Amino acid sequence: MPGYLLTCLDDSAMPVLNPIQTALLRQTLQSARRAPPPDARRWFLGELPLGWLAAGHDEALACELPDTVRSGVQRIWQAAQWTAAQRSRALQAAAERLHAQGLIRGWRNEQYSYWGDAGGQLHPDLSEHFRLERAAFRFFGLHSHAVHINGFTPDGRMWCGRRALSKATDPGRLDNLAAGGLPAGETVLDCALRELYEEAGLPESLSRQVRAAGHITTARMEAEGWHEETLLVFNLLLPQGVLPHNTDGEVSGFECLSLDEVMQRIAERDFSEDAACVVAQGLLHLP
Repeated sequence: MPGYLLTCLDDSAMPVLNPIQTALLRQTLQSARRAPPPDARRWFLGELPLGWLAAGHDEALACELPDTVRSGVQRIWQAAQWTAAQRSRALQAAAERLHAQGLIRGWRNEQYSYWGDAGGQLHPDLSEHFRLERAAFRFFGLHSHAVHINGFTPDGRMWCGRRALSKATDPGRLDNLAAGGLPAGETVLDCALRELYEEAGLPESLSRQVRAAGHITTARMEAEGWHEETLLVFNLLLPQGVLPHNTDGEVSGFECLSLDEVMQRIAERDFSEDAACVVAQGLLHLP
């Protein structure tokens, strides 16, 4: 992802990890990906693996998505020769019918792009396979992408947001300075700038100083279905006196935590699982 490595964090802001802390962070990353449960079913676009369907989702998809066939325990969507736009229309229509039945909840009227297992290697020339309402990604077990930003203070503390109780996922749990799914048609940097303004009230002049810290893919079964998401991680140094403040109602407040407090909150599982992984990725990949 060229073009968004803009500045480095000041060396004076770098927390120093001890061996126990390093081990905890590495274990957090190692546990980020879990295997699908035995009753999950793989489905494909032709020969391309798409995702994992939770128990019961396979039958629902077969009823609502045309041109799917069963092959052993797998389901094949015979749309490999379709255009991305044709696939998008068919999947979106199926998702809307499943939403009307109450099987897909938390509808956002916002679409994600599906790139397959592109991981963090997103670039402007990468062709998407289709677009789909973001709330449907877990039901269909599809790989999504999100942008997360860790916020540091000059003395090495971390700004962390507390997710609002109204959030559909992980309400009330501790999160990163700002984070959000990557919408279709938006660049990674633009997503980071927007989330930093909406969730932390930071101006673009400061937000453009983010530095990429790699990516981590998390995978696990959730109540809505299979969750597999690549988290694109950034670190940002907030100058002394800059206080984040939420503007979109998705964050109930912010906490400025010492390194020891961050480690304690990770151990206590106060952070959401994805946010804990982002903290670990960010701390282990400081310059």
